[in-house]
Amino acid sequence: MNLLPSAIPARQRRMAGTIATVDGIGYVMPVNSEPSPVLMTAFPIDAGAAAALLPGKELHPFRLPGGKSLLVVTVINYLATDIGAYIEYSLAIAVTHGARPAPPLLPLMLQRTLNFGQYVVDLPVSTEISVKGGKGIWGMPKHQASLDFLVTEKTVSSAYELDGELGCLIEIDRPPATSLPLKVGAVNYCSFRGLLYKSSIYFAGTADVAFGKAASARVRFGPLPQVAGLAALEVGPQPLFTMYIPDSHGVLDDHFEAWFQYGDGQAPPGGDGLDSVATLGLGEDWPPPPTRSGVRAP
Repeated sequence: MNLLPSAIPARQRRMAGTIATVDGIGYVMPVNSEPSPVLMTAFPIDAGAAAALLPGKELHPFRLPGGKSLLVVTVINYLATDIGAYIEYSLAIAVTHGARPAPPLLPLMLQRTLNFGQYVVDLPVSTEISVKGGKGIWGMPKHQASLDFLVTEKTVSSAYELDGELGCLIEIDRPPATSLPLKVGAVNYCSFRGLLYKSSIYFAGTADVAFGKAASARVRFGPLPQVAGLAALEVGPQPLFTMYIPDSHGVLDDHFEAWFQYGDGQAPPGGDGLDSVATLGLGEDWPPPPTRSGVRAP
């Protein structure tokens, strides 16, 4: 992997070891994580239904041939960060940002030109301090919930529950041990305060990956209102890929951008307001783990 160019911008590497404090949260720069396991997969979804979940007029579903888009599920079990250990459970739609939708597939080859990324619909995390930082600073739709991350010889899975109700259960069959070296960057788009936020994350690791029919995964949504829109996306049963990274190293860029979200007539949905983070503390305690009682991914 040392032969691969780093995806991390030079500025992030240059500021290593410096100290920053934002909203009372201390960071040793860059904002990174120690080796942490990651599961990731993507399912085809109805692009028209996905478009209805996107705020404003400048986000568009990434399109596959045949009118499908992608639901991207990423769960990271952060074992050590500046704000402690926590799990982050991302449920997102693959998108492009711009005046018009992009042609099918082309954003995969022209990611920067066509502003390819994912719009994060729901992002439960384990701790209060992660909500305060991720939402208050980067505009991510974080909220605290009961989460787990279970690895067996055959599967990797993660459950998300809130007040005893299922939000989502994702389970992948472990891909073959490909140990594919990765040094990549990704873009998140999020709604907060009536603004559309764009943030970037970079990660490296050795990934076990399966594509197409070799990939096997199951996703199940529960009755929580946070996932109601995703549950209605006609999620296909065959994932495009599955990925397990047992040793990821991540860096969240401290630079981010934000735009007003605009629409015709009434203002478009803009996420929660400042009141949702203003009174949060710096707690690192986790809620009780999900029960998974009577729940199994189909």
